[in-house]
Amino acid sequence: MSQHEPEPRLTELLAQSGELPRGRGMVSGVIAFSLAVLCFLGVLAFHFPEYLTTPELRQQYSVDMLRQVMLIAMLVAGGLAMANLLRRRSRSLSSIALALIALTWALGGHQVPVGDFPDHTPYIGLDWFILDLLGSTMIFILIEKLFPIYRQPVFRPGWQTDFTHFVVNHFIVGLVLLTVNFLVHRLFGWAAWPALQAWIAGLPFGVELVLILLAADLVQYWTHRAYHEVPFLWRFHAVHHSAEYMDWMAGSRLHLLEVVVTRVAVLGVIYVLGFSKEVMDIYIIIVGFQAVFNHANVKLPAAFGRAPLKYLLVTPDFHHWHHSSEREALDRNYAAHFAFLDYLFGTAVKSERRFPEKYGVLGDYMPEGFLRQQMFPFTWKG
Repeated sequence: MSQHEPEPRLTELLAQSGELPRGRGMVSGVIAFSLAVLCFLGVLAFHFPEYLTTPELRQQYSVDMLRQVMLIAMLVAGGLAMANLLRRRSRSLSSIALALIALTWALGGHQVPVGDFPDHTPYIGLDWFILDLLGSTMIFILIEKLFPIYRQPVFRPGWQTDFTHFVVNHFIVGLVLLTVNFLVHRLFGWAAWPALQAWIAGLPFGVELVLILLAADLVQYWTHRAYHEVPFLWRFHAVHHSAEYMDWMAGSRLHLLEVVVTRVAVLGVIYVLGFSKEVMDIYIIIVGFQAVFNHANVKLPAAFGRAPLKYLLVTPDFHHWHHSSEREALDRNYAAHFAFLDYLFGTAVKSERRFPEKYGVLGDYMPEGFLRQQMFPFTWKG
């Protein structure tokens, strides 16, 4: 974009992909706009916590800490927006950002009081979306820029579809949890054995943590393999594989029915075995981090691509091959935590190269767009 080209409007910017132009205030404008949106959503969550926050999550974080984070975000967004407007740069984005910050402040900002509110109300995971987006972008965009496998822009082709998946998956977390919990108890309740659960819960913490990861990964492996080898199930899993660029957002591209089925299978076994709450909490953190990290455009030190580490842990080196559309990688590398499962069951990729060069589904038959991808399993004629 030259100095004389008109600045893109917000709708035009959201429809674009590629590098942001330098020297026009676009990077700072996007940061200001993004933080302003999150601050505005945050003040809504403070006003309506019973409907906009996740019960399981709000028990874990400090509201006072979130207030400080929100204040800092408001100051940063407002400062960047004001600086751009004074320098007549990125005026459209910066004006919207400043208006959102003003509205957030008018609604009480970080000082909105939160009193008692009823439990068991229907809710959407707005707090989960805000915290995860803020944390993911701060951590993963940074390391993807510092240690990239491939040089690619933050707003690479297809980011709009993956971001929509990211938003929807977070907002419907309440419905998904309710559905999964109901199905787990209905389908696996009969198999719960109190004596076994008490024994497992009494194991040393480290042993129990390794056991939960191994049990979950065994279920994940065979469930994942079924998605590839059963044609009807592949219709749903193909949505996940259709991402042609790997980064921190790519792992969010999932069909909603696959999300439910996979979680029921994994959590069902975990429920039957009866792991302790402390181990479950750490397991959820590990799963959440690996799910994003293993899709990220991050190149770890070379040791992770060589023995013995390559046979032990699933890293981007391992999981990127699973997403490759190259023939040597098809239906390989199913494990989520422990790479040795694929070597044990004979499904590990055998390649001298460290990373694949092409991602996506072979044939590129998946449509773009969240709704079309959700409908794909029911409309595909292949």
